Amino acid sequence: MKNIIAFGGSNSKHSINKQLATYAASLVQDANAKILDLNDYDLPLFGVDLEAEQGFPEDAHKLLEEFRDADGIVLSLAEHNGAYTVAFKNALDWLSRIEGKLFFNTPMLLMASSPGGRGGKSVLEIAKSRFPRHEADIIETFSFPNFNDNFKDGKIVDSDLDSELKAAVEKFSNSL
Repeated sequence: MKNIIAFGGSNSKHSINKQLATYAASLVQDANAKILDLNDYDLPLFGVDLEAEQGFPEDAHKLLEEFRDADGIVLSLAEHNGAYTVAFKNALDWLSRIEGKLFFNTPMLLMASSPGGRGGKSVLEIAKSRFPRHEADIIETFSFPNFNDNFKDGKIVDSDLDSELKAAVEKFSNSL
């Protein structure tokens, strides 16, 4: 059985992206899903001076190990002002400094969601462009609009969007 990690690229305690990532991970066949939360990793604001003075935080190494040990990654990015959240960008900055690469060519289902009609498309485009430089093997992407209208009781209620996600999850599952 494959081991996957799933998380939302946000530090919100009620992250809609963590909810979407959790739902998508539950659809992956023959896999154990570990749901991560960026709040569980104490990562101070990245700076080269801090890195030079104190080295890498222990939790940066722990989070990188989660990436290294995974057979698959389900990631749903929150969008703040058209880009990554500060919490996700900070984690990305710390992890990328340890070895330069952080996704280890692990198959990835990359998603984004927002309460609005664009469904995080701006941050999704940024990630699709940037992540391969960090050895991301992006198998499929999914943009989920109008989260509050389309997601209820832990699942997608719009049948077309649910079918679209399930097709993406199937393609991702087949790559594991």
